[in-house]
Amino acid sequence: MKLSHIIILPTYNEELNIGNILEKLKKEFSEFFILVVDDSSNDLTKKEFEKYKNDKCKIISRNQKLGRGSAIRLGFEYAIKNDYSTIIEMDSDLSHDPKDLLNMVNKFKKENFDIIIGSRYLKESKIVNWEKKRIVFSKLCNFLTRFLFKYSINDYTNGFRVYNNEVIKKVIQSKQINFGFQYLTEILIIGIKNNFSISEVPVTFVNRIKGKSSVNLKSIIESFLGLLILKIKDF
Repeated sequence: MKLSHIIILPTYNEELNIGNILEKLKKEFSEFFILVVDDSSNDLTKKEFEKYKNDKCKIISRNQKLGRGSAIRLGFEYAIKNDYSTIIEMDSDLSHDPKDLLNMVNKFKKENFDIIIGSRYLKESKIVNWEKKRIVFSKLCNFLTRFLFKYSINDYTNGFRVYNNEVIKKVIQSKQINFGFQYLTEILIIGIKNNFSISEVPVTFVNRIKGKSSVNLKSIIESFLGLLILKIKDF
């Protein structure tokens, strides 16, 4: 029977976490297909993946850091090519809890939204052990995005989401202009401009325990520049 749900996990040097997240997802979502898009320059993540693989998961190794947005875009193209109806993206460093994903998928199914965002900035949400400077940057980025685009989404920048395939078809029809983290915002702007329905679900965001974040000063600067480009782009 064809699986209708796919979970896309972008990875970059996540050999310390990939096994744990795969175990958790297989336990909670055994009927979902899992696609890992790996940008690691070494084979460590792939070798860990091989220990947990089965016929419901696949890894695409690109062997160079091409950006989170680029990885997710490749995952989207794979999902549409293979006719998945529900497309999920989440981080592979255990900052996104599969138990929260269960609430997101339930809301997606019951209330028929086109996009569900796992939001860090709702009243019931929690952020655990995240550096203050990262929280400040994240909130500033979200404030600027709301100011520029006038749409009251609380969390434009968390890559924990559920989409229907009509959204993703529209996304991949649009020329990608951001290849890093700012692609998260780009996707939502495409969704807003095409009148897709969007809702948010509170989640608990836990800063990674193992491994190192790929966010750096360059990616932060690119994020702010990407916002300005999005503002003038015609989708």
